[in-house]
Amino acid sequence: MRRLPFTCEKTPARGQGGMVVTNHPLGTAAGYEILAAGGNGIDAAVGALLALCVVEPMMVGIAGGGLAHVRLSDGSHSVIDGLAHAAAGTSTDIYEPVSDEPPNHMETRDRRSALGPSAVAVPGNLAAWCEMHSRWGKLPFADVIDPAVRLAERGFVVTPYLEGAITEAAEDLVQDKVIADLFLAGGSPCPAGSRLVQSDFAQSLRLIAREGAAALHGGALGVALAERIATGGPDAGWVTQTDLAGYSPRERSVIRGSYRGFTVVGPPPPASSGVHIAQMLNLLEPYDVAALGFGSEAALHLMAEVLRVGFEDRRAASGDPDFIDIPVERLISKAYATDCQARLRDVADLRDVAGLRGVAGPTAAASAPESSDTTHVTVADADGNVVSATHTINGIFGARFMVPGTGIIPNNYMMNFDPHPGRALSVAPGKRVPTSMAPMMILQDDRLRWALGLPGGLRIFPSAFQAIVNLIDHGMTLQQAIEAPRIWTEGHDLEIEAALKPQAEALRARGHDVRVMPHVGGGMNAISVSPDGTMEGAACWRADGTVAALGGGRARPGVRFWPGRAPDDAPEH
Repeated sequence: MRRLPFTCEKTPARGQGGMVVTNHPLGTAAGYEILAAGGNGIDAAVGALLALCVVEPMMVGIAGGGLAHVRLSDGSHSVIDGLAHAAAGTSTDIYEPVSDEPPNHMETRDRRSALGPSAVAVPGNLAAWCEMHSRWGKLPFADVIDPAVRLAERGFVVTPYLEGAITEAAEDLVQDKVIADLFLAGGSPCPAGSRLVQSDFAQSLRLIAREGAAALHGGALGVALAERIATGGPDAGWVTQTDLAGYSPRERSVIRGSYRGFTVVGPPPPASSGVHIAQMLNLLEPYDVAALGFGSEAALHLMAEVLRVGFEDRRAASGDPDFIDIPVERLISKAYATDCQARLRDVADLRDVAGLRGVAGPTAAASAPESSDTTHVTVADADGNVVSATHTINGIFGARFMVPGTGIIPNNYMMNFDPHPGRALSVAPGKRVPTSMAPMMILQDDRLRWALGLPGGLRIFPSAFQAIVNLIDHGMTLQQAIEAPRIWTEGHDLEIEAALKPQAEALRARGHDVRVMPHVGGGMNAISVSPDGTMEGAACWRADGTVAALGGGRARPGVRFWPGRAPDDAPEH
């Protein structure tokens, strides 16, 4: 492999007993504790996510939504869809849009779809986690939630990342006394290094330990949430106790694509990742990507063109499959990728095939915005159970208020709907919005090779796509593949990270409007599995990602103490 234009900032960890990677040290510690206590990968993933609700309250919570991709020890795959959806009382005209044209066409008058009770959709995180645990977990649920309870009750040290998030959202947080009293005590954000105790949330978690998801979906926590949403005055929302009690996670079948002999497995719609990562890999497959070299001008141009076409098709065919027909099989087919080659511009010199310098594809238009404030966990156990899960409360601190007496911060998923009637993303009761979440797994000969994912809004699935290419085409180590500098475009600006700046002028000469960014997408975390069962975990520099590997193991069978006997008298093994 050629010399890479970057140096890794973090180190991986290896072990055969299990692996936990999350974007906060205490989330990772919670998952590790559960594995060490005899739990399986599903227990550890659920426990880590619950702990992250405490230590990453700006990113994820029980009143949010997300996707969990589960591979069981028997090799089967399932996606548990816990995405939030619009309440039964909503309709296409509940918001007043501020503009009919991009880039402000998704914004609403008085920010009603983004802030306060009117921004809340029916949450699914807690229901999804409890569903996963009840079906596949091993430990009692009280043991799985216990690390989160302790972190909320006893407190934890505020990180600079959390302090920065509070500072960023402070102007809105201060409008709600309950949330401001916790995060802006004395009028200033909780400083890094201080201790944050969440007593109300600890009590909510204890109730959940006893009642499970019913505490929120039909119980006292749901009553409190619905009452707070209904008492928002002119900003009152639509989520009711009936909506909460009626929520049910969806189990969905995975999308499978192939790339250079590997099988790439991801979530189906309303997620974009399974479909469009498969599509983009198909587009890339005819090219000798390794020969182009990582980070070369030619390779970056080709990747940018593939991303552009992927986003064109995402805009044309994405949404909730309960409401629109999505031609999944056509989009992920090799034949369709062949047809799409003519839409890649200025690539004829990159492949020994005539006629690829074709016409431009459809006119680019802006995608619906997605919040980049999300979290991800990747967990594996020694038995082959693996979870790659991405969950959120959507925007940073969600709807930016807290339900009194509960410590719960609701989501603001409604900001992802188009406030204009008659459009694919218009509000409709029960509708989920498309998501870029990409909890991905890559197989080799039906054996798991890698699992990965990350936060980052619209930049999630393109970043996961690039990591897969780094692993397969460029032969990078796991750490290199997820830390490698990224690019992103949906057909307008081409964002490149600083390590790729030397190629900026050459890319501009190709016609790209280049913007050098401090980072593209969020903190990816990943696990690789070797044929002998050794796992490696890695987290990148774009978040507080931390890896914990369970090495060692139990004593050799038959080992015990033999007091009063000489070593030669000990039985042979």
